[in-house]
Amino acid sequence: MVIKVFLASSSGSTAIKKKQQDVVGFLEALKIDYAQLDIASNEDNRMWMRENVPGEKKPTNGIPLPPQIFNEEMYCGDYDTFFEAKEDNSVYEFLGLTPPPGSKRNVAEEEEQEEGEEDRAKDGLVSEEEEELRELEEEEEQASEED
Repeated sequence: MVIKVFLASSSGSTAIKKKQQDVVGFLEALKIDYAQLDIASNEDNRMWMRENVPGEKKPTNGIPLPPQIFNEEMYCGDYDTFFEAKEDNSVYEFLGLTPPPGSKRNVAEEEEQEEGEEDRAKDGLVSEEEEELRELEEEEEQASEED
């Protein structure tokens, strides 16, 4: 899957330039593969972006401003929704991607899942064999991560 970021290379707006730089810089910091598609120099990119931003996400004048973010053909959002996801540590979900092992969101989800399994084990809902199997799998996973 390729994340597509629609940008304007020759925008006269400092605010738009900063927003574009923020999105691109954050994706690079997370080592997320993405493609920059320029709407200023490529009419096809501009038309595709305008046609694929959902109606409820378009401003009152009907012309969405960059940056606009897509995962292949799926609309993810604009800068404001990207910023909210960034603040909530949910950028991977925003982009429709699986968080990598060790990311803040993924670690929190794994801990919640483990707590739920421990609670079920305490309640007698998970057999001892299932619990031992889970522990062995975790040990193998940790050993492979250390290599």
